[in-house]
Amino acid sequence: MTLDRPERRNAQTPTTWRALAAVGRDVLSSGVRVVILRAEGPSFSAGLDRAMLTPEGAPGELSFPELAALDPAELDQVIASFQEAFTWWRDDRIVSVAAVQGHAVGAGFQLALACDLRVLADDARLSMREPSLGLVPDLGGTQPLVDMVGYPRALEICATGRDVGAAEAAQIGLAELVVRPDDLDATVRDLSAAILAAPAAAVRETKALLRGALRRGYDDQRAAERAAQGRRLRDLAGQG
Repeated sequence: MTLDRPERRNAQTPTTWRALAAVGRDVLSSGVRVVILRAEGPSFSAGLDRAMLTPEGAPGELSFPELAALDPAELDQVIASFQEAFTWWRDDRIVSVAAVQGHAVGAGFQLALACDLRVLADDARLSMREPSLGLVPDLGGTQPLVDMVGYPRALEICATGRDVGAAEAAQIGLAELVVRPDDLDATVRDLSAAILAAPAAAVRETKALLRGALRRGYDDQRAAERAAQGRRLRDLAGQG
């Protein structure tokens, strides 16, 4: 998948999010195993289109004042619909890889965080600018950020809104690989090929185990391993 609005540095609107959610529904029912998210132009995504924060808003979308005027239940539903674009990337049926160059700001950073793996060009700059605008990160990015870097570092990154460069991102766990910009696409293709070399069912079960390990206690995790291995053995023996 390619973010293709380079003239706006791939800034996002609810139209973007509806399209991403719709593509996700198709992808998850298609049997696709690896999804690569990349972007055209010098930046991965500049985040929320600033037109959304003006009284006029983006064409065809609720403006900032109109969103603020919704009753709490309606606003909750609207934001939940926005979040759908960011939730499907970690589904156990796929492995998602974000290829990030240039700036990934706010919603762009959260979209990269939504993926399982991140490969960064060495010019990448990640930042969570929402608190600097008087808002909060609300597109599903707070939990993966804390999982990756820990609460203190996550708070520092969000509260300051500073840029996290590619080298630091790799050091603190936000990136699996950092490469030259010219090598970004080829590196992601090689990574995808390596993932696809393993049997699909084994990758799905392993992904589910690893994701669950973040929330389970040790004994529960060992029980989940036993159950998953039982399913794999039965499947390999033709008894699934």
